[in-house]
Amino acid sequence: MGDFLVVIFPWIKALHVISVIAWMAGMLYLPRLFVYHCEAEPGSQLSETLKIMERRLLRAIINPAMGATFVFGAVMLGTPGVVDWSSGWIWLKLLAVVGMSVMHHLFAQWRKEFAEDRNTRPQKTYRLANEVPTLLMVVIVVLVIVKPF
Repeated sequence: MGDFLVVIFPWIKALHVISVIAWMAGMLYLPRLFVYHCEAEPGSQLSETLKIMERRLLRAIINPAMGATFVFGAVMLGTPGVVDWSSGWIWLKLLAVVGMSVMHHLFAQWRKEFAEDRNTRPQKTYRLANEVPTLLMVVIVVLVIVKPF
């Protein structure tokens, strides 16, 4: 099995990168929709449209992309010779992925609150939350490409 994984590794890596790009696109766009949703009157045409957009973005793009990211990432981690588990970068990278997953869960909770017209947070919360996936993405990419330690 290990030899097979080594042979298909470039394909798994490509699929992982594609999945990450899709996940990040959604993670960067969803909180921006929340900012706009804060301005919309509950029950208004805009609010109802944003509810649909948020639900579709989460269910059709963000959730599947995260799942694919995890599957392809796990296969890469299980491929012989890919990761030196004694290096510190991989552990920090995995911690940053956990952080991204926490943000994903938080965004899903917030989407549900908007869907039920129960948002109580100001725009500033979502503007700040919009920066977290960006920072985590930068950390993850630097760790994977540079492997500083």
